[in-house]
Amino acid sequence: MWPMPRNSMPTWKWMSASMADEPQPIASPCVSICALDENDICVGCFRTGGEISIWGLLSHAEKQEVMRRIPLRMDGEPAPCVVRKR
Repeated sequence: MWPMPRNSMPTWKWMSASMADEPQPIASPCVSICALDENDICVGCFRTGGEISIWGLLSHAEKQEVMRRIPLRMDGEPAPCVVRKR
């Protein structure tokens, strides 16, 4: 059924506009070098073991916060684990 019938275009445009407002998913920073150091920080992606284990459950904002802390950890600065408050 291609090309799309003209009467379908308004719905398609509406769907496209609403999808553009959603934030882009944040990909896992995993680089497949998975080993935790003595501080529970992965030597490959610089996430904590806790952050790695719950990555799929984190909200977009929580993932952004993990990504913000990674460069700090790479520079040797303390950056505590992002964990959900229950």
